[in-house]
Amino acid sequence: MGLMRAAMIAAFFIVAKASVLSAQEVTLTTPDGNLSISGTVLGFDGALYRLSTDYGELTVDGTRLVCVGDGCQDPETYVADVQISGSAALGGVLMPALIEAFALRNDLRATRETLDDSHFTYRIANKDGRDLGLFRFRVTTTDEGFADLLADEADIAMALREVRSAEAKLAREAGLGRLRGVNRSRVLALDALLPVVAARNPVKGISLAGLAQVLSGKIDNWQAFGGPDAPINIYLPEGQTGLSQSIEDRLLRPANLKFTQDISRHPTNRDVTQAVSGDPHGLGIASFSDLGTTRALTLIGTCGFSQSATRRSVKTEDYPLTTPLFLYLPARRLPELARDFLTFTRSQTAQIVIRRTGFVDQAPEEIPVSLQGDRFVNAIRVAGDVGGLDGLREMTQSLSGMRRLTTSFRFEPGSAGLDAQSRSNVQQLARALEAGRYDNRKLVFVGFSDGQGPADTNLTIAARRAMVVRDAVLSAAKTARMDSIEIETDAYGEAMPMACDDTSWGRQVNRRVEVWLQ
Repeated sequence: MGLMRAAMIAAFFIVAKASVLSAQEVTLTTPDGNLSISGTVLGFDGALYRLSTDYGELTVDGTRLVCVGDGCQDPETYVADVQISGSAALGGVLMPALIEAFALRNDLRATRETLDDSHFTYRIANKDGRDLGLFRFRVTTTDEGFADLLADEADIAMALREVRSAEAKLAREAGLGRLRGVNRSRVLALDALLPVVAARNPVKGISLAGLAQVLSGKIDNWQAFGGPDAPINIYLPEGQTGLSQSIEDRLLRPANLKFTQDISRHPTNRDVTQAVSGDPHGLGIASFSDLGTTRALTLIGTCGFSQSATRRSVKTEDYPLTTPLFLYLPARRLPELARDFLTFTRSQTAQIVIRRTGFVDQAPEEIPVSLQGDRFVNAIRVAGDVGGLDGLREMTQSLSGMRRLTTSFRFEPGSAGLDAQSRSNVQQLARALEAGRYDNRKLVFVGFSDGQGPADTNLTIAARRAMVVRDAVLSAAKTARMDSIEIETDAYGEAMPMACDDTSWGRQVNRRVEVWLQ
C-alpha cells in the first residue's frame, strides 16, 4: 500500500510541482552584472537556491548574488521549514526529546504545537523570540515515511527498517538518488525484537528457527517448546508498521516463510505487550525499549548457545535481532538548522537522551576481557579439535589486556558490502578518531567468520573483512591525526562464534569485525 501511494504521489508531484512553483521565478546576478542565471526555485536553505534552469537543476549561493523575482528569499529573515515523517516509535517520544535537548543545548526555545493525533510542530526561536525554524512532524508508519520522502513531502523519513529494493528504485526514478548510498541514512538509536510471553508462561527459551515456524503457523502448540498442551496465540503489530515489517525481513524472509493468517494484530507495541501479558498462552514480538509486564524469552540454539537481549548485547549487535532506528535523508542539502540538529544527534548529550527514552544509544563503550566470559565459554564449547583450541588460545593471548569496543561491523547477506548499521558505525568511529578520542592508543580491527567451509578459507575471508572495515573508517576520518593512532588488523576466522552456524541468522551474527583497544 505504501509503495503504491509513493508511486502515485511521486508521479503526480512531478506534474503538480511545476505548476505550483511557476510563479517562483528568480534571476540571480553577480554584483558587477556580468553573469546572471534564471530559473524556477525548487528550494532555499537560507543560503543556497536550488533552481530548475535551462541547464538542468543547479544549486547557487544566493548570499553572493543579487536576486530579482517572486521567489527571492531574505537570508536575514529566513525561517527553516523541515518536514519529518514516519514511524511513531521514533516520532512519539525519541525525536521530540532530541529536538528539545537540541534547543536547550543551543540556548534556543522549542515550543510544541499539536495539531492532531499524528501531526505536531516544534517552533524553534532564539532567545530574542525570532523564529529560526519549524520542525513539522507527521507521525504514522515507516511505510508512510518513505512514501512522503519519495513524494518530496518530507525532508527526513523516520524508519524502523532499511529501505526496501522497490522503494529504493522508486526513489531513483523520482530523482532522489540512491537511498542506500553513503550518508543517505543514519542510525539514530538501536532497539531489538524480543519474543515475549506472559509472566506465568513456563517456557524460558525459543530458537530463531522455531520462532519463525510459529509466526508462519508451522508450529502452533506450546508442547514443541516444552510447555503445556495449549495453542500458541500470536500477537504482533499491524502489518504496515516498521516493527512488523522488520520481523518479516529478519525472521521469515531468510527462511522463505510467510506470516500465518492466524495472528492478532495491534496498532502499537504497547498494545501488543498488554495483550500478551493477559494471555498465558500468548506469544508476541515486542520492542526492547518497551516490554511492559511481559517476560522476554531467551534465544537458544541447537549447539548449546543462548542469547538474551541486554543493553550491551544490543549495542554490540551480538543479539541477532538487533534493529536500528533510521533517519533517511534526500539527496539535497537541508537547511542549516536541520543539519545542526542531525550533527547534534551524534553528540554525547544526545546519547544520554536516547538512553533515557528507553532505546539503546551508540556511544562507544569499552568492554574488558574480564566481561567476555560467556563468549569465551561458548567458543571453547564449539572449538572441537586440538587445532580449534590452539586458535582460541592464540586469540586469547593476543587480546589479553585489551578492551573490546561496543562498535561492531557486519555485512549484507551474500555480499562484501557493509550493512546499513555498519555504514553508520563507520561514520561514528570516524568522527571519534577526528575528535582525538583514541589518540595515543592502538586500535585493532579483528575479523571473524562463520564456521562454514575450510578453516583456512574462513581465516582469509575474516582478514579481508577486517581490512575492508579499516579502510572504510580511515577514508571517512578525513581530518583525523593518524600519526597519533596505531591501527592494525587481525583475524581469527571461526574461533569465537556468537551463535550456532546451523541457521542463516546465526551465520550472519558470526560474520563480523570487532574493534579492540589497547
